[in-house]
Parts: sequence; structure tokens; C-alpha cells
Amino acid sequence: MIELFWVILVLSILLLLFILILFTKLTILINYYHHNDNDDLKIVFKIWFGLIKYKINVPLIKVDDNSPSLIIKSNKQMGEANEESNNSDVNKITTKDIENNLSNTKKLLNHVFGLHRIVRNFLQKVTIKSLEWDTLIGVGDAAHTGMITGAIWALKGSLIGLLSHYFKLKVMPKITVTPHFQATVMQTRLSCIIQFRIGHAILAGLKLFKFWKGGLPHFKKKTNFANDKTNSV
Repeated sequence: MIELFWVILVLSILLLLFILILFTKLTILINYYHHNDNDDLKIVFKIWFGLIKYKINVPLIKVDDNSPSLIIKSNKQMGEANEESNNSDVNKITTKDIENNLSNTKKLLNHVFGLHRIVRNFLQKVTIKSLEWDTLIGVGDAAHTGMITGAIWALKGSLIGLLSHYFKLKVMPKITVTPHFQATVMQTRLSCIIQFRIGHAILAGLKLFKFWKGGLPHFKKKTNFANDKTNSV
């Protein structure tokens, strides 16, 4: 009788934990800054008011001198651990990797029936709580700077319209484009807060399995970078 009681108690706790996870909201904070040749990207995932937190920091994005590829150095951190416990990775993105990703995306589209509808239904449950996008642009010529400024305004307006169509915007996005007529400069700062329930993401994943058609496709893997030298980063 006692053993049955403990079994029921454990199962009840697991069930409550599963229900709690389903209704838990995942908050994603994205901060990106670009200034000329310097890039910095920070992404923070957190649940339960920041009790569990996972950080990804990409402080270095540069062009490889020996090949047409990008070298990305990133740091990953769980919780509030100190910097010494961070996991640091150096990755190279080549043109071959981009081709492989496009090929894998095409295969995924061909193997999931109604993928666009599944993704759209999920995105409609995703809330953008905050979005700020500031840009400072200058090309050294007043006329050309004015033309580029107008083009950037049009591009940002189109992207915001696209986001409002697929996502739920909780507040009006704040976007600015500031022209600099006396110097050549390119500076942009993007800050965004996204939130959705983990249960909605799990449901979208289950739908992908449900509407999967055909056998498992052969996805192309990322280029092996284990033997490349990264000391120059």
C-alpha cells in the first residue's frame, strides 16, 4: 500500500511538472549592435522570471583572410555563472555551409505537408513585447546618403509590416534612421524581446511529426572545422 502511494505521488508530481512546463512562458532577449566592422550579438533565454537563464554571446564576427568565409566566436553561459565557466566556441561559416542550409530547408519543405500553415499558426502565438531598431548611416556624399536613408526606411517599414502579419506585436516598434552627411559610417542597434509558451512550441513540433511524409531525408552536414586553425581569431 505504501509503495502504491509513492508511485501515485511521483506520477502526480511528474504530471504537475509537465503541465507547468506546458504553460511556462519562454522569454528571449535579443541585442545586436553593428558599427562598421564590429559586430556584437547577445541572446538570452529565460523562464520563471529569470530563475533559469541561458546566455549566448557572439562578440566577434570577422571575414577569414584565407578563404571566403566568416569566423564567428561565441560564448555560452548557463545561469549566473562567472565568465571562467563559459563555453567558448569558434565556428567558420563557408559558402558551402550556406548552400547546405538552403538545400536542407528545401528538403524539409518537401517532407512536411502544410509546413507554412504549421509555422504560421505557431508564430501567431508568439508575442513581440519590445522592438527597437536604430540605424546611423553615412556614405560621405549628402545626395547618396539621403537616397540610402530613404531605402532603409522603406526596408524597415516592410519588415515591421511582415512581423505584424505573422507575430503579435504588444507595443508599437520604435525604429529610427539617422543620416550622417559628413562621414562614412554604418551603425545599427537592434533590441527585441520575444515571448511564447513552451507548450505551443511542443505542439508545433508534434504537428511536424504528424504531417511528415515520406522517409527521413538526408540532410547535408556542416563543413568539418575541427582541423582548421583558429588561433588567429
